Amino acid sequence: MFGYITVCEPELKVKDLRRYRAYYCGLCRSLKERYGSLGQMTLSYDMTFIVVLLNSLYESQLKSSSRRCKTHPVKKQDMLQSEITDYAADMNVILTYYHLRDDWQDERKPGSLLGLHGLGPRAKKAARRYPRQSKAMYRELKKLERMEAAESTHLDEAAGCFGRLMEEVLVYREDAWEESLRRMGFFLGKFIYIMDAYEDLEKDKAQGNYNPLRELSLEPDYETRCREILCMMIAESTAAFEHLPCLQDADILRNILYTGVWRRYNRIQEKRKEQEET
Repeated sequence: MFGYITVCEPELKVKDLRRYRAYYCGLCRSLKERYGSLGQMTLSYDMTFIVVLLNSLYESQLKSSSRRCKTHPVKKQDMLQSEITDYAADMNVILTYYHLRDDWQDERKPGSLLGLHGLGPRAKKAARRYPRQSKAMYRELKKLERMEAAESTHLDEAAGCFGRLMEEVLVYREDAWEESLRRMGFFLGKFIYIMDAYEDLEKDKAQGNYNPLRELSLEPDYETRCREILCMMIAESTAAFEHLPCLQDADILRNILYTGVWRRYNRIQEKRKEQEET
């Protein structure tokens, strides 16, 4: 995951920020309990959002605790955990496993091999628990790999791969909310993928890496079109979200979807403005 789906702290109430951090620390704890220290390294804000969303939707029974950790050795941190937290930990590790495997097969990175040895057996076990989600991850990541190898410029098709991956992750249960969750996840996944490509464009150009925005970036209205595409993706995702009966933590979820998702985009614009001024 890429870390784009997070809160806008200045616009969040103190109590809601504390609760969000408790979800984040709870996910970190679940990763530690299920996958050890290596699992904790896969912790992401994007998956924390999924924890908050699905806990709100299904009103799962939350277990509250306070613990010290390596990151916070002095002060105990509040933690919220549930069956959803364990599910999100499994999804995070399965996704990381497939990324590590591709990196090792393609580039023979030593770090990827170490990660595979550390996570592999437990990640495979988690994948067997969730065959629908794990098959979708494998299928869509392979499609992306083929598109990258072919230097494809079809932005919508490339982003759609990550969109379909995300929609399967959001569908925790195939029930009455499946259709809305799928639509929300599909467009949220596309938003994440395009935002990541937008942020990495200059670096990818310099290093000769694949980027689906490379061709579009040559157009004079590139910035405007990118903004419009991103707005369309998140608008579709939030419209689907509003069909879900999420009352618990609704302020946190709306803070993320309407404001927090633009944090990195705004930071990129500020950085570019500073560079132009200097």
